[in-house]
Amino acid sequence: MRKLGSPRQDPSAPKHYFIGRSASRARHVKRHDQPHLNALTAAIILFNSISTAAPQWAGFSPMAIFPARRRFVRLALTTVLFLTVYLFFAQPPALHPPPPPPPRGHHHSQEKNHAGAPEKPAYKPTSFDWASRPVAHPLDDSEIGRLPEGEPLALPQIQHAFTTTELTASHNETQRKRREEVRDAARRAWNAYKKHAFGRDELTPLTLSSRDTYAGWGATLVDSLDTLWIMGLKDEFYEAVGMVGKIDWNKPRSNICSLFETNIRFLGGLLSAYDLSGEEVLLRKAKELGDMLLAGFDTSTHMPTNSFDISLARKGRLVPSFSESLAAAGSLSLEFTRLSQLTGDNRYYAAVNHVTRALARAQEKTALPGLWPVFIDLRSPLLTAGNTFSLGASADSAYEYLSKMYILLGGRGDVYEKLHVDAMQAAARYLLFRPMPPPPGKGSSSDSIPLEEVLFTGTAYVSGHTYTLRPEVQHLGCFAGGMFALGGRLFSLPGHVQIGKQIALGCAWAYSRFPTGIMPEVSLLAPCDGAGMSKTVDDDDDDDDDNGAVSKKKNVTSPEDVPKCEWNQAKWEKLLRQQGSSADKDDELRLPKPWTSVKDPQYLLRPEAVESLFILWRVTGDAAMLDRAWEMWQSVKDATEVKDNGAFAAIRDVRIRRGEWQDSMESFWIAETLKYFFLAFSDPDVISLDDYVFNTEAHPFRIPKPRREDGPVKGFENRDRGQETHQQHQQQQHQQQQQQQVM
Repeated sequence: MRKLGSPRQDPSAPKHYFIGRSASRARHVKRHDQPHLNALTAAIILFNSISTAAPQWAGFSPMAIFPARRRFVRLALTTVLFLTVYLFFAQPPALHPPPPPPPRGHHHSQEKNHAGAPEKPAYKPTSFDWASRPVAHPLDDSEIGRLPEGEPLALPQIQHAFTTTELTASHNETQRKRREEVRDAARRAWNAYKKHAFGRDELTPLTLSSRDTYAGWGATLVDSLDTLWIMGLKDEFYEAVGMVGKIDWNKPRSNICSLFETNIRFLGGLLSAYDLSGEEVLLRKAKELGDMLLAGFDTSTHMPTNSFDISLARKGRLVPSFSESLAAAGSLSLEFTRLSQLTGDNRYYAAVNHVTRALARAQEKTALPGLWPVFIDLRSPLLTAGNTFSLGASADSAYEYLSKMYILLGGRGDVYEKLHVDAMQAAARYLLFRPMPPPPGKGSSSDSIPLEEVLFTGTAYVSGHTYTLRPEVQHLGCFAGGMFALGGRLFSLPGHVQIGKQIALGCAWAYSRFPTGIMPEVSLLAPCDGAGMSKTVDDDDDDDDDNGAVSKKKNVTSPEDVPKCEWNQAKWEKLLRQQGSSADKDDELRLPKPWTSVKDPQYLLRPEAVESLFILWRVTGDAAMLDRAWEMWQSVKDATEVKDNGAFAAIRDVRIRRGEWQDSMESFWIAETLKYFFLAFSDPDVISLDDYVFNTEAHPFRIPKPRREDGPVKGFENRDRGQETHQQHQQQQHQQQQQQQVM
């Protein structure tokens, strides 16, 4: 266990620190220097032309009457022309994000670029200026937190230092074909959405209609922006941006929206797309939305209310909830902080910093110290009420954002290091368990994952001074593998990286156990002895902790540390009966061992399992994660693709191989699931974890860097994604149209 004050690994010491980055930087510099080379060539040609023509000019120049000065004047004029041409052509591309948007009312939509290309994406202001709304409950000056001052620190390298040999072995023609297959699926899904639901929240893939589940502002439209950009679907991206520029946040299809969902999907999507493309209209729309969502914090306790009634919010009459999900309250920080960084407006950061302070005060005072209850009372300053603890639904992203805020603040937010480390230590102690291995024989395991290396996250219930860990596995909880691995690398806790790998492998193993090759939304399984038993909260005796989840003192379970756990048929059948299941059901619905119940058999096109595989690949360099991700992709594609229209649909029951679809394609299918699959099969320097930090909706935000490192950023290179500015893209289209006309 690393103490908070102990030294971290020195990121600048080993020479291989920048191996993964250097190749990318070399490619970028080559492209970046091209304007200088072109300018130099043009200047030399002009110089030669002047030199050749000079004798002819002499006969007609007034300088001809001064033979002694003629050569000097000609040389001076040529030098001036040389420098003028060089400076005109040699402007380098910007290395920093564009400046904040101009003041409200400054329109540029009618401006044309110098090549006569079509207009830039239009911007239409929202009909109500939320920034002008009077604040009913202003924060006291003493409570206003400000963005940390000073230059960002050099953070430890998060991504594995890939060698040339590793890259050659893992990213070859096979990975390119895999990536192309995912890109093709994304293109088809987007086209289906554009054809049948463009501008609405979701496509209904079976009826080919639309559904508005998030106030009707176009959740899939905004959520998909950065995916389109990353995959190089530029035409689709700019068409979408044109629609986004016209969104009026003051005209929803529903007067009540979720503050949490609007934040992660809409605000996160806009900020990420801006960070990637630099399109100003996206930041302007993000600022409008941020001003509106800021009203969600205008309550008596300055704590946000997730049920965002737009009419009440305008009047400052929102009331904090007595039972709000931890995720809804604690998953606003990343987006609001990035908005403050990009606009220079501290109000957004101050709002979420108030929530962080409250969480910090409560962390060691809850029923499970180090963790927060799944539901908290936002009217109370302590947030300690509640007896249910989980890393799954309603809690997940609040924990996810702790380490990511440390990254986004450039290592300047020390409170986030303590919050993350303490929470992960407590989660490892109270919330992890091992499954009971199925009996040997046919069907016991469809792959080579050793079960002593598998962990799942469960749900803990506290009564008095005792707690019970329920072995309930949620698909949402699969994200924890990536969270442990990312934080373990960031804070020099290798044991946490190992825990992350075990959770990721656990979800991959769960996928392989069901007929569709996909794990269910919520299920229960037989654990190794320990989980399901009541224990004392403050019990530090490792000998009594036989659930095999994690050693309280060693922080990680390695195979030699794991207590022996064997299949127990009688115990499994007893648990089946307790859960109302039967071992004699029809084979089609029979539960794979060691599962005892499936509470929710759906697959909703979720990303969490592949998300953790992607992060573990980037953090550890273990190429086996790529093959597991590919197996996962094949199963998901086979089970969800609606081949006659290009869309993808959720499935009702993962226990039935060719089961029934549901008329749902949530926006996170394109925003998260397809993006993580695509990035898993892309080169590691594409959207590097050392250059970007993902929000919980898979929207990457650019990480501020020290000036000495703030240069070409991985993910900005014009690679197979073909990322360009809008002007370059329009010029390319214009040239192609001219060529077609000539032909």
